[in-house]
Amino acid sequence: MRTESKELSPQQARAQFRAGLRVPTSGFCAGWTQANLITLPREHAYDFLLFAQRNPKSCPVLDVTEPGGTAARLFDGDLRTDLPAYRIYRDGELVEERDEVTGLWRDDLVSFLVGCSFTFEAALIEAGVPVRHLDQDRNVPMYRTDQECRPAGALSGPLVVSMRPMPADQVATAVRITSRYPAVHGAPVHIGSPADIGVRDLDAPDFGEPVEVRPGEVAVFWACGVTPQAAVMRSKPSLAIGHAPGHMAITDARDGEYLVP
Repeated sequence: MRTESKELSPQQARAQFRAGLRVPTSGFCAGWTQANLITLPREHAYDFLLFAQRNPKSCPVLDVTEPGGTAARLFDGDLRTDLPAYRIYRDGELVEERDEVTGLWRDDLVSFLVGCSFTFEAALIEAGVPVRHLDQDRNVPMYRTDQECRPAGALSGPLVVSMRPMPADQVATAVRITSRYPAVHGAPVHIGSPADIGVRDLDAPDFGEPVEVRPGEVAVFWACGVTPQAAVMRSKPSLAIGHAPGHMAITDARDGEYLVP
C-alpha cells in the first residue's frame, strides 16, 4: 500500500479519496506537498490569519481561499471531497467525522491550507533518519502540550506537536534537514523529555496513533498543523471544518518549493 500510494500523482490520490479511500496520507505522492486544512466562517478569517502570523511554527499558511471557495491555487481539486477524512466542530465540540463535507459548505466559509511536516519526511528517510510511523504503518502521534500559542482576536489554544523517535546520534541530522523547511514547521520545537512540554504519556497521543520508542532513542517534537483545531476547541466558533489528523490535503505544489538553502 505504501509503495503504491507513494507513486500516485496528487490528482490520482484525490480521486481515490473522493471515491471513499480513508487512510492517513503520510507516504503518499512522493515529492508533492501535503497540507493541513482548517475552514472557518469569514467572521473568524482575519483572527485566524493573525493567529497564524503570531504562531508561524505551528500555523504556516500556504494558501487561502476566497469565501465559499472550494479550490485553491495550490489545490486544483475540491476541498469538500478530496481529502480522505474531515472533522466537523460546532461551538468547539467535535460532533462528526466524515468522508466529505459538501452539504455543510457555505458561501461565507474561508479555507486555509497550513504546512505539514509530512513534507520533509522523505528527506529524513533519505538521510537515514527513521520515520517510525511509516515503518509501523501508523498515523503519526500528535500531542497537546502545555505551551500556549499567542492568542489573536477570538482565537487561543495550546501548541500541538507531532513526535518522531530516533537514535540520539541522528537528532542533529534531523534538525539540520528540517530547519531547511520553515514553511512546513521547520526545525523541532522540543527534543527530549516529553514532560517538559506537558506530554505525560507517549503511548497515549491526543491525535494519531502511538509508535514504538526503542531503548536509547530520543523523542523529537515538531510543531503540528493540528494546532488550529485545538484553538477551535478552546475558542468555540459556531462552525469549523478540519482534516482528520494525519488525513491531509495533497496539493499541487512540490516539496522542493519549500526547501531553502
